[in-house]
Amino acid sequence: MASSSYTKYEIRKRDPNPKTTALLVIDMQNYFASMAKPILSNAITTINLCREASIPIFFTRHCHKSPADYGMLGEWWDNDLIFDGTVDSELIPEIGRLSKPDEVVEKNTYSAFENTRLHEMLMEKKVEEVIITGVMTNLCCETTARAAFVKGYRVFFSTDATAPSDSEMYEATLKNMAYGFAYLVDCKRLQQGLFGKGMK
Repeated sequence: MASSSYTKYEIRKRDPNPKTTALLVIDMQNYFASMAKPILSNAITTINLCREASIPIFFTRHCHKSPADYGMLGEWWDNDLIFDGTVDSELIPEIGRLSKPDEVVEKNTYSAFENTRLHEMLMEKKVEEVIITGVMTNLCCETTARAAFVKGYRVFFSTDATAPSDSEMYEATLKNMAYGFAYLVDCKRLQQGLFGKGMK
């Protein structure tokens, strides 16, 4: 998706504070590899920028272990789910090699905060702001962003390092995020905000 279109939805502008921010990399797994491919380079750039700025990073991995944790997803997606222990459940290799074991959070629904320790992990690091990247723009990324906002985090939503199911969903999410939940950012703005310099 071309991130340039997001400026038409912007209502507010702000840069993240590297001292109180964490990066959330949502569900960049083999199951979503084809969808994630167009944003993979930008996702890696975002991760590297945050590492350079000493920003904590958490990688979510969506997976199911038994019917007890399917929730509504089993019905909604006709049991076409991501099962733990499969290749599909693993992080995309290019992303996996950038992660550390204690940075990976397993989840079993759209929100990275539901049934996980993510909120506690962020609190332990005194995080007040989160940057959202990953897949899908319009499902897990959007739901996690909304949940973060409701929990009191300042939210920054990536426009060029999140991947949607289609362009209409992408545009709808950006419009919703900018209206009520998040500041919109891309790699260029993130680098300028964190380091005061443009992309090379």
